Amino acid sequence: MKYSFTKLLIPLMLFAAIGAAVEIDSVGRQVRHELVMLPYYSVFDNFTYQVDGSTVVLEGQVTRPTLKSGAERVVERIDGVHKVVNKIEVLPLSSNDDRIRWDVFRAIYYNPVLSRYGLQAVPPIHIVVRNGDVVLEGVVSASMDKTVANAQASAVAGVFSVVNNLRVENRG
Repeated sequence: MKYSFTKLLIPLMLFAAIGAAVEIDSVGRQVRHELVMLPYYSVFDNFTYQVDGSTVVLEGQVTRPTLKSGAERVVERIDGVHKVVNKIEVLPLSSNDDRIRWDVFRAIYYNPVLSRYGLQAVPPIHIVVRNGDVVLEGVVSASMDKTVANAQASAVAGVFSVVNNLRVENRG
């Protein structure tokens, strides 16, 4: 009797673990969808998140305080989310940073090599500017694109430094 119970228990435990993983993945997809659908979300904002059971931790940088509170509000409404930890940073107001944002945007998205990324509904290269320092976030399809984006951002007047966190898409 003990042997058959064990044979039954192991597949049930495995099934439960797979079900929990699928649910977390589903919540993650919903979180991403809700975040990119926020009004005023743009290439100048960057969201990251982690799903840990029924808790979602939001991180990143935004240019508007309403995006920080809006992100928390829409994620709280997702089925299966019971707690949201909001660690999103609101970037300081700066006319110089705004100028740099737009200059880097033009340098990247008007470049012949990178212009195809600007045609997407949610452009994948995000430009975060804080006190003249630029951080590039997102995903590109080739390592050359990552290099070109870095060079374009570095060439903009007034940029002190560029941190290139762009990831190259894995097509395997």
